[in-house]
Amino acid sequence: MQKALSNESHPALKGIRSTIIGIFISIILALIKGITGIVGHSYALLADAIESMSDVFTSGILLLGLKTSLKPADKDHPYGHGKAEALSALVIALGLLIAAGIIIHASIINIITPHKSPAAFTLWVLILVIVVKEWLSRYVHKIGTEIGSAGVKADAFHHRSDAITSAAAFIGISISLIGGKGFESADDFAALTASAIILINGYRIARPAIDELMDASPDEDILAAIRIAALAASGVLDIEKLLVRKTGGGYFVDIHVIVDGNLSVTQGHKISHDVKDTIMVKEPMVRNVLVHIEPCE
Repeated sequence: MQKALSNESHPALKGIRSTIIGIFISIILALIKGITGIVGHSYALLADAIESMSDVFTSGILLLGLKTSLKPADKDHPYGHGKAEALSALVIALGLLIAAGIIIHASIINIITPHKSPAAFTLWVLILVIVVKEWLSRYVHKIGTEIGSAGVKADAFHHRSDAITSAAAFIGISISLIGGKGFESADDFAALTASAIILINGYRIARPAIDELMDASPDEDILAAIRIAALAASGVLDIEKLLVRKTGGGYFVDIHVIVDGNLSVTQGHKISHDVKDTIMVKEPMVRNVLVHIEPCE
């Protein structure tokens, strides 16, 4: 039987809570940055506000993915709906790439268009944004690590990219104010630099999401832990093959174990159940185990 988790104990619930908090904070910061950017003549801050709004959009996608992952396995989805998390992470990565493209376009236009230097008070807003977004990134990443969710960790990267664009805007505006005439576009160049960092983050998020969707093998430490747990089961002589794939916050295991070839079918069947039970007890992240018995030569 596949390990079933009630909605009350499902790890995705932690991710849903952190995502809702992130959406609420991102909306407030986007409004603050947008208004401050208009009043303070800072195009970098306006670009930063766009990035924050993209946070709201992608976090909404993640929220949908996490809620979908809570659905139990059914006839059409016998392995559950955990892949929805990886799909949401991929959408977040695409959202980062689109946001970077928007910032690059806006920055280039502003560089070639003469404009005022930003107001000094915009720096205080940026300091607030950097502190809040960096805290939010660390909080969400901690939750994503706890529940093993690529989507939640991707959302954390998105919040960090917002902190990075704000830091770049802070540097650019500072240069513009200190340099005076001729340095008005310093914050636009800073926004260009930040967009490059966002592109890199987009790639870092997309890669593990694609790996999960393609059923790539997990890290060796996970394989080793499952292998050790299987060998601890009574009657197992060795392991011939071990295949593991990640689905949402859990793992599905296909394992071939070697046993005494003289055992009866009933004894081999008991060993297979012992292997499954031992793995699922010792490795809580494992949702189901399919055991194949191989006779010892």
